[in-house]
Amino acid sequence: MRLHRNLSFAVIDGLMLIFNEGQYADKVIQQLLKRDKRWGARDRAFVAETTYDIVRWKRLYAEIAEVKEPFDRDNIWRMFAVWATLKGIKLPDWSYFENTPTRKIKGKFDELSKIRKYRESIPDWMDEMGEKELGAELWTKEISALNEQADVILRVNTLQTTKEKLQAELFDLDIETEFLANHPDALKLKERANVFQTEAFKNGHFEVQDASSQLVAEFLNVEPGMRVVDTCAGAGGKALHIATLMQNKGQVIALDIYGNKLNELKRRAKRNGVFNVETRAIESTKVIKKLYDKADRVLIDAPCSGLGVLRRNPDAKWKLQPEFIENIKKTQQEILQQYARIVKSGGQLVYATCSILPSENQDQVTEFLKSEVGKDFTFVKDEKVLSHTSGFDGFYMALIQKK
Repeated sequence: MRLHRNLSFAVIDGLMLIFNEGQYADKVIQQLLKRDKRWGARDRAFVAETTYDIVRWKRLYAEIAEVKEPFDRDNIWRMFAVWATLKGIKLPDWSYFENTPTRKIKGKFDELSKIRKYRESIPDWMDEMGEKELGAELWTKEISALNEQADVILRVNTLQTTKEKLQAELFDLDIETEFLANHPDALKLKERANVFQTEAFKNGHFEVQDASSQLVAEFLNVEPGMRVVDTCAGAGGKALHIATLMQNKGQVIALDIYGNKLNELKRRAKRNGVFNVETRAIESTKVIKKLYDKADRVLIDAPCSGLGVLRRNPDAKWKLQPEFIENIKKTQQEILQQYARIVKSGGQLVYATCSILPSENQDQVTEFLKSEVGKDFTFVKDEKVLSHTSGFDGFYMALIQKK
């Protein structure tokens, strides 16, 4: 592979924004890809994947390059040189790469790869916490899996098409997919492609949704005609899946504290041909109280550390702080206590997170069941999805039933 100056400059500019200004990697990359209309698919892939790669391995590359934050432009070029050297890319004769110690880079990589926190490029506190909660052996396997690039998984919108028809439609566009066992609505792309430009996407035939995330709506045991409340709906990936499983019959009430996310859900619902979803912004506790004892099913897809989705959000490793995780655990319990009251007698609730930490998952459910509100519920089952065994995002879901 040859390095091209304009593409390399785009990567450096992007990394400056992500590392020094705290901007989100996905948003920065979206902007970078609009830079030059002449870039083809391979150019765009280089910019996106290289940026994500250096974000993912920031600690390791900075250590090898002997640079410290805040990074100036020369520091980031040094990290870029480490990335290229480890990828086996010949460095061009550019001033930024003068005196790059290629042999020393490889030697230092071998040396640091023996230490997990450098090998997996994570902060000390995260490494300590992961080992404490999961045990050394499990954490070592899991954090390694969370550093792999995520696959692109589609969820077929069965209101509009079938898995077989969508697979054939995409195949005609040279986009090859495969079925996934135990994921009835999923198609996995064999190679990354920009599926958002396809007519199939514009016509609402699918959404992009990780395989683990697709398990949550299935876990909720919904049936057509029910009243279901998705309490932390966001932009509505799971609410749309629930509506689809209900065959557009019944009512899905999507709640969130962010109105702009619910507006995005409305747009997606229209494209998907979903018309049984009603959105309600949580502007006060009245919105919740009006729903007490009214729902057959309630989903609490709780805010969490997001440690299970580091593969698609590698910059979260550098944004997350231990204090945030301690605070979010309190929020999770408060949400459980309040939103569980929406479940009517005999109804069911699913508590889910995209975290792999027991303290955010089964420990929260155990604490809830011991509480005053929780004594009206019984535990039915739970599922822990780990990346190193599933190949997909880390997830947790627990099903509990109101007596």
